[in-house]
Amino acid sequence: MSARPPARIRLGMIGGGEGAFIGAVHRIAARLDDRYEFVAGALASTPDKAKRSGIALGLDEARSYPDYAAMIAGEAKRKDGIEAVAIVTPNHVHAPAALACLAGGLHVICDKPLALDLEQGRALAAAAAKSDRVFAVTYNYTGYPMIRQARAMIAAGEIGKLRVVQAEYPQDWLSTTLEATGQKQADWRTDPARSGKAGALGDIGTHAFNLLEFVTGDLVDAVACDAQATLPGRRVDDNAQMLLRLKSGARGGLWASQIAVGHENGLRLRVYGETGGFEWHQEEPNTLRFAKFGEAPRLITRASASALPAAARVTRIPSGHPEGYLEGFATLYAEIARAIEAKRQGRAPDADVTFPGVTEGVRGMAFIDAAVRSSAADGAWTKLG
Repeated sequence: MSARPPARIRLGMIGGGEGAFIGAVHRIAARLDDRYEFVAGALASTPDKAKRSGIALGLDEARSYPDYAAMIAGEAKRKDGIEAVAIVTPNHVHAPAALACLAGGLHVICDKPLALDLEQGRALAAAAAKSDRVFAVTYNYTGYPMIRQARAMIAAGEIGKLRVVQAEYPQDWLSTTLEATGQKQADWRTDPARSGKAGALGDIGTHAFNLLEFVTGDLVDAVACDAQATLPGRRVDDNAQMLLRLKSGARGGLWASQIAVGHENGLRLRVYGETGGFEWHQEEPNTLRFAKFGEAPRLITRASASALPAAARVTRIPSGHPEGYLEGFATLYAEIARAIEAKRQGRAPDADVTFPGVTEGVRGMAFIDAAVRSSAADGAWTKLG
């Protein structure tokens, strides 16, 4: 007789209602591997819109709450109350909402960046450590199979000692003053009160930074950054270029731009060691270019014989069928589910469970803080706090 599958995790959501983009992505990702049941929400910043959004998504009207405090209190009274919460709001809500969820005994799945600033991020990390709850930050590109492949190969010494890392994330969607039209995403992402003091640096630069550290296993020690608000009247950076010094002694560069005309979502990572190198491009995520010194480069595909267990265990469909953004996101939700299920059973999660947590979230905030301070000091080398 086969083992009974674990009960689905009862999931609530803060944000992600009418007009939101990322909320739908989280809901799809949570359901893809059938590990969660979306049962409650406080889905917008006004009570009427929150209620309307929940009902439109099929939530019980009684579990479509006007705000997150009401959701946490209301669900705590139910025998079938939520166990975990996805926070998919503008950045300024992340920390207060996460703190309230932790205080309510809930596991937290928080969109990036972790908080509005580094001080908030550190306070949140301290609260998470005391809570003994699972805390995940959705740096979703870490869920791609070929990223897991590169990470495993580097850890196994396939490219030797790390020398050079180049990360870039160019987009072009803010090449005009889109925020002046009232477009929702542009409006809050260019408002320092809601996004924090960084624009492209926080929105996409943190993805490139996180991916660099995740794949290499190395940590950025200091940055020399030149960030600009290119368009007149824009209040946060829309283009940033920087040099990196890593703790291992390796050097690198990072470019994040939302005014790079012709680029849609051009996240790219290149890693070079003493004996080999990798290149991966998010818009072609199912292949990894790998080269050994003196040998012809080769492509490793997601379902090829060269794929390691680290990649194979997060691959869902046969070779020749592309996996991408939604599946990578879903990988994180599946990994988080395994950690929550381990908590249910009073044990540690299996050793192969891998997802970014509050530590990586604080690293992202330290990166933003150092880059902004460096740019304000005319590109002076600035250590991550």
